[in-house]
Amino acid sequence: MSQDRYRNFAELSEEQTPEVDYRIDYRSRGSKILLMAPHGGRIEFYTDHAVRMIAGPLFSCYTFSGIKKRGENWDLHLTSHRFDEPTGLSAAQDAETVVAIHGQKQKDDRFVMLGGLDTELCRRIEKNLRTAGFDVRAPASGMGAVHPANICNRGRSGKGVQMELSAGLRRALMNDSFCRGKFALASRNALLTVSKKRW
Repeated sequence: MSQDRYRNFAELSEEQTPEVDYRIDYRSRGSKILLMAPHGGRIEFYTDHAVRMIAGPLFSCYTFSGIKKRGENWDLHLTSHRFDEPTGLSAAQDAETVVAIHGQKQKDDRFVMLGGLDTELCRRIEKNLRTAGFDVRAPASGMGAVHPANICNRGRSGKGVQMELSAGLRRALMNDSFCRGKFALASRNALLTVSKKRW
C-alpha cells in the first residue's frame, strides 16, 4: 500500500499550488528519448539536476520539483506507476523511450540501481557507467520498475529505464565537477549509442 498522501495528481493539485509548492519544467528538443525526474527538487534532491545534466542540449527533459520548505516535500511524492501529472504524462507518451531518474536513500555508498523494461538500454547504461568507474547494482525489491504503468514505461515503446541514484552518489555529483562530468558523459553516450542503433 502506498504511503503517498495523494492517489493522483488531481488530488495533489487541489491542495498544492504551482510555483509555491511545486514547479514543472518541460524542455522539448524533439528527441525520441525523454529524461524525467518525477520527484525532483526537495522531494528526492538533485534528481532534477541530474536529468538536465544528462540531457544537455540533445534530449528532451521533464522535471516535477518540490519547492516547499525542507521536510515538507514528501507530500508531493506520487509513486511512479501512479504519476499522472498531465504535462509529464503527455511528454512521456510523446517520446519513444523514457529514462526516469530517482533518488535512493543510502547516504554512505555511491551507486546506481537500474530497472525498467528496456533491458537493452539498461545494459548499455550499466556498461558505460561501470567503464567510467561507477558502482551499478541490481534494483532492490520493489524498485525494478517493471510495472507497465510506471512512468518510465509510458513511452510509445512501452519500455524504459529507471535509474535510482543513491544519496551518496547524488552528493558526489553535486559537489564534484569531475564526477559530474564523467557520470553525465557516460549516461548520455549510452543514450546516443542506443538511439543511433534504433533510429
